[in-house]
Amino acid sequence: MKNQFNQLPEIVSRLALSGCEQAYRELFNLLYLPSKKFSFCILKSNEEAEEVAEDVMITLWKQRDSLPQINNIHVYALVIAKNLSLNILRKNSKNKTASIDDVDINFFFDSSSPEQIIIDNELKQRLERAIQSLPPKCQLVFKLAKENNLSYKEIAEVLSISVKTVDAHLVAATQKLALIFKAEFQIK
Repeated sequence: MKNQFNQLPEIVSRLALSGCEQAYRELFNLLYLPSKKFSFCILKSNEEAEEVAEDVMITLWKQRDSLPQINNIHVYALVIAKNLSLNILRKNSKNKTASIDDVDINFFFDSSSPEQIIIDNELKQRLERAIQSLPPKCQLVFKLAKENNLSYKEIAEVLSISVKTVDAHLVAATQKLALIFKAEFQIK
């Protein structure tokens, strides 16, 4: 997946220079699903996540002329998705303060990947339970690192936290998952 995102600067350049529909389709194919998955983790609604991902793509289209100035379009798209998702939470709860810290994160697996199809159902359930036992922010950081292959710096940008905080969350997640798996599988 990371290699596909290396194409983004060239795609963005074509999109900005000519408003090329093919370039937009390529951008859509790269960023729609990650935006939807990320939004789903926050909103827990497939319909709302789809709406957010569509809005992310519309925003990118509207801003196509200024996109070449953005260093990392993938992170930028996820930040837009986060903000739109939090706006929906705010609107739905009639609460003016919706924060990523208040969100209960659900980790889910993309069953369309070959690796996930091969994984035994019982093992998959054990892993899901272990990940669900992590604190919400740890789950989100873990998901962004492992599923979206974002770097610590990129995760920090998306969540508006420091790189050291990202590192701390991943260390805590790894340690807790290791303890769970050690107990679960009776590893000595």
